[in-house]
Amino acid sequence: MLRFALFLLALALSGCGFQLRGTADLPFKTIYLPPANQPGVALDLRRNIQAGTRTTVVDDPKLAEAVLEFTQESRDRVILSIAATGRVREFELQYRVSFRVHDNKGGEFVPSNTVLLKRAVTFSDTDILAKEKEDQQIYRSMEFDMVQQILRRLETAQRPKAEAR
Repeated sequence: MLRFALFLLALALSGCGFQLRGTADLPFKTIYLPPANQPGVALDLRRNIQAGTRTTVVDDPKLAEAVLEFTQESRDRVILSIAATGRVREFELQYRVSFRVHDNKGGEFVPSNTVLLKRAVTFSDTDILAKEKEDQQIYRSMEFDMVQQILRRLETAQRPKAEAR
C-alpha cells in the first residue's frame, strides 16, 4: 500500500512539471565577470556561475565568449510613511542593478537590463542598532534574490546574430 502511495505521489509530481533545481544552462561556454573586490552581487554571481553551471568564468575578457558588464549597482532607502509626530515609521529598501552581456564583436547576449528589488521595513527610534542590522540582513537577502534573477536572465539570453555584410 505504501509503495502504491509513493508511486502515485511520484506520478503526480512528474505530471505537474516539478523538477529539482540542477545546473543552469547558459548559452555560452566562457564568461568574463568584473573583478569582485568586495562582497556583493558580483562575487555571489561569480560563485553561482562557477558552482551551478557548466560555464567557466575567465579572468581575461579577450578569452571570454560573453562579457558581463555591470553599469549600475545602488542601494536606497525611501520613506514610505511618517507618524503623526513627524517621525519615520516605515522605509522601503531598494536594490537596483543594471547590467548587459555582450560578446567581443559588439553583439549582445542580453541588452542593457535593470533589476529592481524593493522591501518595506518598519522603523523605530528606540531600536536603531537592531534596525541597522535588520537592514543589512534584508540587503543580503536581496543580493541572493538579485543573483537568482540575473542567472535566470542569463539562461534566457540569445546568441547574437552574425552581422550580414
